[in-house]
Amino acid sequence: MTQKMQAPKHHAASIVKYKMELRRAIRLNDKPPEVNFLNITAMLDMMTIILVFLLKGMATSSAAIPQSKDMTLPTSIITSEPAQEGTTIVISKTQILVSDDPHPVVLLPSRDSLAQSGIDAKYKRNGPNDLYIVPLANALQAARQTDKQIRQAKGLDPNSSEAIVIADTTTPYRLLIEVLFTLGQSEYGKYHLMVLSGGSKK
Repeated sequence: MTQKMQAPKHHAASIVKYKMELRRAIRLNDKPPEVNFLNITAMLDMMTIILVFLLKGMATSSAAIPQSKDMTLPTSIITSEPAQEGTTIVISKTQILVSDDPHPVVLLPSRDSLAQSGIDAKYKRNGPNDLYIVPLANALQAARQTDKQIRQAKGLDPNSSEAIVIADTTTPYRLLIEVLFTLGQSEYGKYHLMVLSGGSKK
């Protein structure tokens, strides 16, 4: 007489329990997805803040002009606020500088020579009688491109660049006219002459 073997009853239950434990382990070990992209908005906010600080620093730096034997500002009787923004052109007794570049664009001759014929003919476009100073114009055109970008960032008209002329008190009239003429030819529609306040009317 033969006997039949019966399958264990707990076999099906063990599979169900195994699957439940497996799903529970997967939930416990599940990690949140990692962010694999850059947050452009936050980066733009940071760059905007940096740009504002740089623009404010450039706006206030033009008034901090050190004076020396080579550079003495004239005195003004006007009490209104001076211009703070624009491309700076420094005319000392010996050289002309543009913006923050420490290298002179033009080396100046003696005051007597400047008063008579202005800057040397080698710096002119069409000979000694011309008012256009070629190396100054080249430097102004490069500075104007930077000024246009700054004005656009501030929401100002990029086509109305201004210049701040900082000239020594002994600058001859002929040299000043040549610099102002070159400014006009370089698309600077407005300029300011920087002087020291505190003078008195005579």
